[in-house]
Amino acid sequence: MNIVTEEIIQIIKDHGRLPIDAGELAAGADLYQAGMTSHANVSVMLALEEHFDIEFPDSMLTPSVFESIASIEAAVTELRSEARLS
Repeated sequence: MNIVTEEIIQIIKDHGRLPIDAGELAAGADLYQAGMTSHANVSVMLALEEHFDIEFPDSMLTPSVFESIASIEAAVTELRSEARLS
């Protein structure tokens, strides 16, 4: 597990309000099925933006971007790469 994944898991633990430990979920596990609500999703998104110094564009504000640890990591990695290029 890489550091970005670990940081994302910690943010989900702190802000996702899941009834289970996010660290026990597989990277592709559906966070909504695990109990994350849309309200918690917004909290996770804001925490990710602050932690990684990124901003999710409107095109990424979809449930699929935040449905799993893997999909969040892909989005964060993409946004961080774009930020380095600009």
